[in-house]
Amino acid sequence: MEMRALGNTGLELSRLALGTMTWGRDTDEDEAADQLRSYLEAGGNFLDTAAIYGDGDSERVIGGFLGTLINRSDLLIATKGGLSYREGERRINNSRSTLLDDLDRSLARLGVDHIDLWQVHGWDENVPLEETLSALDFAVSSGRTRYIGLSNFRGWQLARAATLQNPIFGKSPIASIQSEYSLLNRDVENELLPAAQELAVGVLAWSPLGRGVLTGKYRNGMPSDSRGATPHFAEFIAPYMDSRSRTIVEAVCVAGEGLGYSPLEVALAWVRDAPGVTSSIVGARTGAQLRGVLTSEEITLPDPVRIALDEISTTYIN
Repeated sequence: MEMRALGNTGLELSRLALGTMTWGRDTDEDEAADQLRSYLEAGGNFLDTAAIYGDGDSERVIGGFLGTLINRSDLLIATKGGLSYREGERRINNSRSTLLDDLDRSLARLGVDHIDLWQVHGWDENVPLEETLSALDFAVSSGRTRYIGLSNFRGWQLARAATLQNPIFGKSPIASIQSEYSLLNRDVENELLPAAQELAVGVLAWSPLGRGVLTGKYRNGMPSDSRGATPHFAEFIAPYMDSRSRTIVEAVCVAGEGLGYSPLEVALAWVRDAPGVTSSIVGARTGAQLRGVLTSEEITLPDPVRIALDEISTTYIN
């Protein structure tokens, strides 16, 4: 699998990252182990998780594999802090104390002494950015993490954070920004991608398959075994079940038929090779599904197909 440098750092990530949001909940340990083996055999080296995934179970599952299924030194681990759900409500708290507590709990669940990339899970309008960034600096200086990043920040928020963290001032630089990016959601192109490229910050694309919709599995309704049919993912999938998304999905399917590729391969290759993208985070419920995703490594979209998909999906940039 092709390796790419993360922003202006010496850290090299595989251009496909393995997402673990379902591990410990929809994906049991046996299936997770099968996924990890398939991913490693394909040449991947980058695992993405978060403190909130499965209420910490994703990190616990990963921790169980380290030293048994894989050596810690062979895998780069990214996790996130600051996000929680209380009484069914999504809450962001980027205070120094909350972030560092989250980090220590992540380290304990993973059973490691450091994270390779630790990220703030979202923007917090109630906590001064300087306080949030002080937690990131301390995490690096104390050896808890090697690199720091942000997730779900807007372009101006990234620019402000990266400016405050200029290494000229003795600060730990922002290495990455993680954001949703797919043919169904190209909002990052308006502001975030240009900012990241100007600031030499790596871009990690989450949900490059449009929350699974770009696989074409929902073309004829809601499969009973799909994420969209589960209570905790139904609302997550719903925004891309409209007529506009269906038009884009149909275009992807037509392109796939013409090239002899699956819709999944077409959609993922489009994001993976988009300008500025360092790594695309892919997840699956089963090992068989992940092996299907990994076949995208074997293809490259012809320029005319990429241009056509650009034109069709541009209509839906907000």
